[in-house]
Amino acid sequence: MQPRTHLATSQTLVGRVLELSDGKAKTALTTTADMAVDNRGLVHGGFVFGLADYAAMLAVNDPNVVLGGAEVRFLAPVAVGSEVVAQADVTSQDGKKRQVDVSAACGGTTVFIGSFTCFVLPNHVFDQDSK
Repeated sequence: MQPRTHLATSQTLVGRVLELSDGKAKTALTTTADMAVDNRGLVHGGFVFGLADYAAMLAVNDPNVVLGGAEVRFLAPVAVGSEVVAQADVTSQDGKKRQVDVSAACGGTTVFIGSFTCFVLPNHVFDQDSK
């Protein structure tokens, strides 16, 4: 299966696709020194969140999917040079709304879990009727 959404995503900043199937996606991000927040190599959580969000969008895999909300927990730190792998699964669908559960792990340790609320819009988010 090929990605139908987020086609211009930066593999360096947000991650790359490892696996993609109906309602499921696996992505990976190799962390770099540019992602560090201190001189000990702690990676900013925003990069892990971005990877997880990308996995959620791919699990829905619609060109007009957008993130509406997320409830997340950061469970362990990530160090520069680590590879983080995120797994996303669509758990429910109600009209345009999709719930997607995502977990991310680094070296066998779960570092992030989240529940993402996504919406499939009829058109690109910039083309929505503002009325």
